[in-house]
Amino acid sequence: MSTVTKQAAFDAAAGEAFVERVCGMLEGGAAAIMLSIGHRTGLFEAMAGKPPASSKEIADRAGLAERYVREWLAALVMADIVRFYPANSSYHLPAEHAACLTADAPLGNMAFLGQHIALLGQVQDRVLDCFKTGGGTAYEDYPCFHQIMAEDSGQTVVAQLFDVILPLAPGVMEQLEAGIDVLDAGCGRGVALLEMARRYPRSSFTGYDLGHDAIAFAQVRVAEAGLANIRFEQRDLSHFDEDQRYDFITTFDAVHDQKNPQSLLRSLYRALKPGGTYLMQDIGASARLENNRDFPLATLLYAVSCFHCMPVSLGQGGAGLGTMWGWETACSMLEAAGFSNIQHHRLTHDPMNVWFISVKVES
Repeated sequence: MSTVTKQAAFDAAAGEAFVERVCGMLEGGAAAIMLSIGHRTGLFEAMAGKPPASSKEIADRAGLAERYVREWLAALVMADIVRFYPANSSYHLPAEHAACLTADAPLGNMAFLGQHIALLGQVQDRVLDCFKTGGGTAYEDYPCFHQIMAEDSGQTVVAQLFDVILPLAPGVMEQLEAGIDVLDAGCGRGVALLEMARRYPRSSFTGYDLGHDAIAFAQVRVAEAGLANIRFEQRDLSHFDEDQRYDFITTFDAVHDQKNPQSLLRSLYRALKPGGTYLMQDIGASARLENNRDFPLATLLYAVSCFHCMPVSLGQGGAGLGTMWGWETACSMLEAAGFSNIQHHRLTHDPMNVWFISVKVES
């Protein structure tokens, strides 16, 4: 006996509604690219807190070509980001919009995230090859990646480092004042470590990262600051093996895209002195897809995972856990690495991340 499955009737209204949704997605993607342009050129700063102005006045403030600025403004008018006044052909960035689009914006600078969309477009052909082969990518395939991540760290880590983040680890600030050995694993451009080195001259700071360009940038900053208590080294953390060397170890959004996150966490545990503390920032989404419906910017994070975090791990022959590996996975890996007294925190200024504090039990 054959079973005939009756196809559901086509819902024309639902189809039309979905077309509108797709159009909205395309509009949003275009607006995101323009946010990136506004961020990179300083155009938002040229408009913030100022009265309506012509495209030439805005271009002159930013030191840019008027014709390009005028087209950029037109796109943002269509996206309801910038206001346009036809009577005198002037443009205005409302204070409520500038509050999340400029450097040091009171609501957090969201414009810099538009750079992720631009970056994904630049590596699309490379990732399409990976879809066919199952292979991966390398960090050097991503132009400006470390610059974007340094901006992210400046907002989510550095801005709150001394008032909010370090106080999560009991006793660590007092230890830093007295003088301890600190490691930032996967440090990128080292913006957080540099701030700690400035604040705590009695402590010694080490930063490791796979990206030679990021380390070179950090080393220039050390020389400019004249700091003698900090060093940066280009290093593949998949071969990291130091024993009981550090009192305090940090990783900022760095573990999930490693070749072998579990192996790295075990290595970090070994590298801590007994009683030492490990502070880990990572994406705070769930390992279960169905739990992430309401997670902030979940679609963007899965896209970044598909284009960057997953393939760079696979490119090293790694697990390819991806950006959304889940706080549950992170917690279980910390336990498997040997950490105890694990606490995790959600911070109001940083809704996308979870902060783990773990301690190495004294032997």
